[in-house]
Amino acid sequence: MSREAHGSPPRRAIVLAGGGARGAYEAGVLRYLLETFPKKTGLEVSFDLVSGTSVGAIHACFLGATAHLDGAERGRRLSEIWENLHVDQVFRFSSGDLLGLPRKLLGLRRMSAQLQKGQRPDRLFGVLDTRPLEQLVRKAIPWRSLRNNLREGRVDAVCVAATQIATGRAVVFVEQADSKLPPWATQTHIRMQAIRMLPVHALASAAIPLLFPAVRIGSRYYADGGLRLATPLAPVVRMGANRILVVALSQETNLDVDEGLAQQRTAGFGNPMYLFGKVLNALLLSPIDADLARMHFINDLIDNGRSAFGDDFLEKLNAEGADKGNRPVEKIHHLVIRPSVDLGMVAGEVMSSGQLELSPFLKLFLKAFGSASGPNESDLLSYLLFDTHYARPLAELGHADAAAQEESLIRFFSDEEMD
Repeated sequence: MSREAHGSPPRRAIVLAGGGARGAYEAGVLRYLLETFPKKTGLEVSFDLVSGTSVGAIHACFLGATAHLDGAERGRRLSEIWENLHVDQVFRFSSGDLLGLPRKLLGLRRMSAQLQKGQRPDRLFGVLDTRPLEQLVRKAIPWRSLRNNLREGRVDAVCVAATQIATGRAVVFVEQADSKLPPWATQTHIRMQAIRMLPVHALASAAIPLLFPAVRIGSRYYADGGLRLATPLAPVVRMGANRILVVALSQETNLDVDEGLAQQRTAGFGNPMYLFGKVLNALLLSPIDADLARMHFINDLIDNGRSAFGDDFLEKLNAEGADKGNRPVEKIHHLVIRPSVDLGMVAGEVMSSGQLELSPFLKLFLKAFGSASGPNESDLLSYLLFDTHYARPLAELGHADAAAQEESLIRFFSDEEMD
């Protein structure tokens, strides 16, 4: 039987995907969960485990560090950050920076020589200056409260995924009250590392390749966690979550793409910005369907095993695995909230509306690479459009998509056993 069937409370987790400026959608979902949902249903919203990649890592740290606050205040704080955001609060890029790119490229040889001598700069080459983002992350998240909330049991663990550049391996930084991780935490291709969570860990997870500088932690460099772990389900599964809420930043994969749309997209590949946006989609917004399919397979295996061998099938299976140091197996219930509208399309509509006052960066970018859109899509800019004109409709969409799942969320946050 499951822990819930034995009367143990569910162990809930939230998993937050990465996607740059698309994170405004997550903010809208979180505002619904923290502010609107409890008022409508009377149910408390809390998570034992929070896990995130890239912008989702920043949100995960925010959730952990504000767990002591009233839900409405948490939702309001997060929404205000996004809805009043401007690109200059995230990165800087001027005409001088554009003209200076050749000098930066020539300077790579000098940096290479420094690295070979054992010198380790805090940041490795990136096109954009992300010091404003670093200041925002340090100011917007009450980092000292994170430790207190973990110590007082308001949240059990905060997990942040990054990609170690030297090995290409996914590394999950974990802070919990008990610094000892379960023995199976570092098995297979993902290494989980117990640390004291700092702004640098969230910033490393959010370092979009080539655009944002890679971040040094200790003697190693890290980039966007979405390269290897776009939706970090594995950490919370390994830490015993049996109810997982996933907030994704891409629509459900449609294998039957309209042929006309496919032809338009192919024609757009001559635009380097359009092509780079599609590549980033493939790298950072990889479908979570494979992970969810594995969970479905394990759940079906448990149900079939009980039907074939009796209700104690799972207990016997886990007893056998315990002797070998394996992670206990149990049914995991999940709920996915994802955009009902393509966020790249939303970026394209915002760009073509004429309402957006382009920052110097966007003006230079569009001038250098031409139009951002193929069939009304602006995938690359959907990661970089840190502007209220884009953030507000995304936040509203996230709020609406979460509201559409209200009945499923009631089951998720109730203490009754789920089917």
